[in-house]
Amino acid sequence: MNKQLEILIERYPALAVCANDINIAFEYMKESYENGGKLLVAGNGGSAADSEHIVGELMKGFKRPRKLTDDERNALIGVNEELGTVLADNLQGALPAIALDGHPALTTAYMNDCEPLLAFAQQLNGYGKSGDVFLGISTSGNSKNVLYAATVAKAKGIKVVGLTGQKDSKLKDLADVTIQVPQTETYMIQEYHLPVYHCVCLMLEDYFFAD
Repeated sequence: MNKQLEILIERYPALAVCANDINIAFEYMKESYENGGKLLVAGNGGSAADSEHIVGELMKGFKRPRKLTDDERNALIGVNEELGTVLADNLQGALPAIALDGHPALTTAYMNDCEPLLAFAQQLNGYGKSGDVFLGISTSGNSKNVLYAATVAKAKGIKVVGLTGQKDSKLKDLADVTIQVPQTETYMIQEYHLPVYHCVCLMLEDYFFAD
């Protein structure tokens, strides 16, 4: 078992039932990043905050410094020695990820002009490409705007990962894999979501930015 998964289950034994699905989600994301893809993440309320949190862990160093390679450093310095040196000393390696709850000008324009529940789906249609991964976070697994986005993702050849509570759901029916944490109360589900996605982010960071 992956080291980070072992740590997760040691700290949260109830999440052992999710270990296989967490590993599958990691493999989907790893394969996507290896092939130049990206992660698109969406949720509502607390799950929207989780979406932003995930992007923050992937787009900069989480536990590792993620220093640039010599080739990346030299390319920056080659453009401008003064500016490039500062960039080379401070930029970090990133795993591309976009939270779809943001972009207020885009989303409010779309919601005003079109169908509000399709704002995530519109962004999947615009940003998404075959080989990407969509992570839909919904404590119930039945959030309509997340389901619409997942439908677009599937149509475009994008892997869909669901992060939900214990109950089966419409998102589970659409997703390629669903991590169903063993709780049914919304806030308790959310309390388990955080260590799950931290684990996945750590697994990805370990794989792509090993010392």
